[in-house]
Amino acid sequence: MSTFSAYDGTELAYHVLGNGRPVVCLPGGPTDSAYLGDLGGLAAHRRLIRLDLRGTGRSATPDDTASYRCDRLVADVEALREHLGLDRMNLLGHCAGANPAVLYASRHPERVERLALITPSVRAVGIPISGALRLDTARLRRDEPWFPAAFAALEAIVAGQATDGSWQAIAPFSHGRWDAAARAHQAAADERMNSEVVAAFGAEGAFDPDATRAALARFDSPVLLLAGEVDPGAPPATVAEFAGLFPHAELLVQPGAGHHPWLDDAERFAAAVAGFLS
Repeated sequence: MSTFSAYDGTELAYHVLGNGRPVVCLPGGPTDSAYLGDLGGLAAHRRLIRLDLRGTGRSATPDDTASYRCDRLVADVEALREHLGLDRMNLLGHCAGANPAVLYASRHPERVERLALITPSVRAVGIPISGALRLDTARLRRDEPWFPAAFAALEAIVAGQATDGSWQAIAPFSHGRWDAAARAHQAAADERMNSEVVAAFGAEGAFDPDATRAALARFDSPVLLLAGEVDPGAPPATVAEFAGLFPHAELLVQPGAGHHPWLDDAERFAAAVAGFLS
C-alpha cells in the first residue's frame, strides 16, 4: 500500500498489483478497492493501481464529509495521476466507480488514454433502468434453486415495497454463480460498506447528466463497456445505450456473468480487458 495527499490534505491510499502499463482502478460501492482483488488475473497483464476512495479502506476520513460526493472525487483521481507522474492514463471503473471515471473523462479528456467501464452505474449520464428490464434480466436465472425467493424480493423492490431483507435477498443476482466463493465475496463487501459515504456520494449536485453527455460526445479516446449477460444491476441493454454516448466505444457482453464478471469467468474477463488496454 502507498499513500498520497489529496487536494484538501486528506491522505488517500492506493494498492499496486502486477507489472506492465498502469491502469488506475476506481471501485464501486462506493467502498474500498479490496473486493476488486487482481480483477481475475488482469494484474498478470497490467499494473493495477487500485484507489481506496476517501473514507474507505486505508484512506483517511476527510474533515469535510461532503467531499464524498461523486463529482468531488474527480479531484482525487487527478491528484493520484499527478502523484504517479502519468501524463495520460488508462482508467477503469466498476459499478458506481464508473461515475467518477466518466466525470473525470469529461473534465480531463486529454489525460485519459483508454477508458474501461465494467458493469457500470449510469447515474452520471442519467440513463433510466426500468423495473421491467431488471425483472426480465433476472428471469434468465429462473432455473436456479434460489430464484423464487430472490425474484420475489426484486419484485418488491421494483414495486417500491422493499423491506430491510429485500436487498440481501437479491444478492444472488449479482453473481453468475451463487456458490461459496460468491457468498463470501458478497459478505465481505457488505461488511465494508459505509452508509455515510454511500449517502453523500449521490447527494444533490453530484450529477449533471446533460453536461456529462455533451462532454462524452466529444471524448475521442477508445472506451470499453463490459456488461454481464445476467446482471439486472447493469443490464446489457442499458450498457449498450451508455456505449452509444461515446464516439469510439466497444460493447462487450460476457456470457453468464453477473455484476462481478471477473469472478464468473476470470480468464475470459482478463483476456478481454487486457486486449482492450493493449
